[in-house]
Amino acid sequence: MFSDGEDAAFLAHEPTSYDVVIVGAGPVGAAMALLVARHGWSVAIVERQPAPYPLPRAVHFDDESARILQACRLGERLAELSESADTYEWRNAQGETLLRFDTAGKGISGWPVANMFNQPDLEDAFNALLVDHPIITMMRGMEATSIVERDDDVLVSLEWTPNSDDAKEPRLGGAVCGTYVIGCDGANSTVRQLLDIPLHDGGEFADWLVVDVALDEPREFSPINLQVCDPQRPTTAVSGGPGRRRWEFLCRPDETLAELNTDDNVWQLLAPWDVTAANATIVRRANYRFHARWATSWRRGRVFLAGDAAHQTPPFAGQGMCTGLRDAANLAWKIDHVLTQPDDGLLDTYESERLPHARSIIEAASELGRVVCVTDATEAAARDAALRPTSEGGALTPLPPAPVLTAGLIDRESRDAGELFVQGVVGVGDEEGLCDDVFGIGWRLIVFSGVDIELPIDVDQWFTSIGSGIITFGGVDGVRDVDGLYQHWQRTHDVVALIQRPDFYVYGTAHTAEDVVPLLVRLRAALGGDVKDGE
Repeated sequence: MFSDGEDAAFLAHEPTSYDVVIVGAGPVGAAMALLVARHGWSVAIVERQPAPYPLPRAVHFDDESARILQACRLGERLAELSESADTYEWRNAQGETLLRFDTAGKGISGWPVANMFNQPDLEDAFNALLVDHPIITMMRGMEATSIVERDDDVLVSLEWTPNSDDAKEPRLGGAVCGTYVIGCDGANSTVRQLLDIPLHDGGEFADWLVVDVALDEPREFSPINLQVCDPQRPTTAVSGGPGRRRWEFLCRPDETLAELNTDDNVWQLLAPWDVTAANATIVRRANYRFHARWATSWRRGRVFLAGDAAHQTPPFAGQGMCTGLRDAANLAWKIDHVLTQPDDGLLDTYESERLPHARSIIEAASELGRVVCVTDATEAAARDAALRPTSEGGALTPLPPAPVLTAGLIDRESRDAGELFVQGVVGVGDEEGLCDDVFGIGWRLIVFSGVDIELPIDVDQWFTSIGSGIITFGGVDGVRDVDGLYQHWQRTHDVVALIQRPDFYVYGTAHTAEDVVPLLVRLRAALGGDVKDGE
């Protein structure tokens, strides 16, 4: 924090203003910046590290996250950046299958259900989009030191972070200000600490040694993703992206991480998989304590938290980065809306929508962790006996259902409101592609085949004004449902139309053509638009 005198001198030169200032340039911060800028708003990204972190961290994203990356204009890169995983299997010490999750094929968002990747490669792809972006300014090597909300913006004071640890090296000051500030700066978030927001601690999962390996030659591992529920050494063995693998080893009570984390021990731990110094290279070995916790508040005035700054998820469901990307998709369009509106009450729905989602994922991952992290032989035998009937005959364990919004901006009169909506391949004329690539992102009125809807001029003009579009399937000039996904959704939900939010969730549905205009009017009222008397 600056002193009063320093503040006065500092403010003599008004800092550069941006619509949004994002602290943290990891995947969540990068996605947030690109989604905000896609709406035309200027963004500054403040990142204390002078260069992207070069070693692996997250290794999995799901189909909804892939759709969000697609919205960031990374869709064409995802196939080369990741490999899909068809199975996630859990075995006991004897090699018996306890749980087997089927992750093969595409999910409802139009991308593979499970995608394994190397985070530095993804960050390189992000940076290629950020570095030359006309309305995004990257400020690397700068650390946020104070956050002060003013009448119409937030002042973020900065210090240059030197490349050495020499305390005598000068630290240069500066500042930026933004209409809104978003802390995407990780588990040890400076923004969260400056705001003095506490964390709710849902527990820890002991200490783990995480080892990332690059293989000299391509190899197939079956199953591609595996949990070994061995009480002697619970172990995770999963893809780390094309040509890479990750292992996670629980540190036992009779040893320390310092003893476990040596080259000799790591090669011994990898030997059962025939991974040796002769056919692989250790890219990273790191000590971790997995946490289950979330911030008790995600908004303070014009300042927000997202990603690991707001929540930390045990890795057993592979949902850490995915949860942060959902934060970005949720908050970016809301900031776009309120930057053009006098009332920013819509931003209160960010926490009310995202916190229940994140908490449910954290709790589900924690429950899976309790299955894995059994180190008592008797308790492990009881666990195996309880799970064995569900795994007999190779039965598949169903994946958890897609998250559903139960609060926030959803239509209370629609029974299907809050569902994540599908994305399929569509055709318009000679063009075919994923729906978001063909029509872009934003508010969408989806009208199904055989339904004739005429909007009043004022409703049509208002809907257009919020960056919307209408997609009509079927008919002579309608959109083609190439893979039948939309027809299936209509049939199973018995609707004629729906409104899709910019983050791909269903705002509300219409079961008859007469329901469509009232649905739009309710959305207009919810977003603070003018509503005529009697509507």
